[in-house]
Amino acid sequence: MIAELMMPQHANIMGNVFGGVLLAMVDRVAAVAAIRHARRPAVTVSVDKVDFREPIRVGELVTAMAQVNFTGRTSMEVGVKVIAENVLTGERRHTNSCYITYVALNDAGEPVEVPPIVPETPDEKRRYNRAAKRRAERVMHRRYDQGRGE
Repeated sequence: MIAELMMPQHANIMGNVFGGVLLAMVDRVAAVAAIRHARRPAVTVSVDKVDFREPIRVGELVTAMAQVNFTGRTSMEVGVKVIAENVLTGERRHTNSCYITYVALNDAGEPVEVPPIVPETPDEKRRYNRAAKRRAERVMHRRYDQGRGE
């Protein structure tokens, strides 16, 4: 989890936080989750669709929370949830969610196997099953894009 107070340098001319600022936070927190899980360096492979549900304003505290939802042989899907909080009123809003895929690397920079995820709680099982479906869709699209699909 990381949290950062949004300041004027983070904002566009409308006073809303730039999407790129938010995406950088999301990538940092997700990378930490992936690296901790793999106990190896990990690099971003893909970012699933990102929807900006609501603007985040200057002066709000943005908290990004990450969790590894699923692992393949060398890859990990990390889910990130973003909350914006008005620190004066305590009002909190879920503004963004996305999924980022990372691959763990060995010392030579080559993909290396990662420990499996073993979901235990109902929430972990739900996240795992949904992530498995997203992974299957990504693999199918990748094969199609490479001319190996139907």
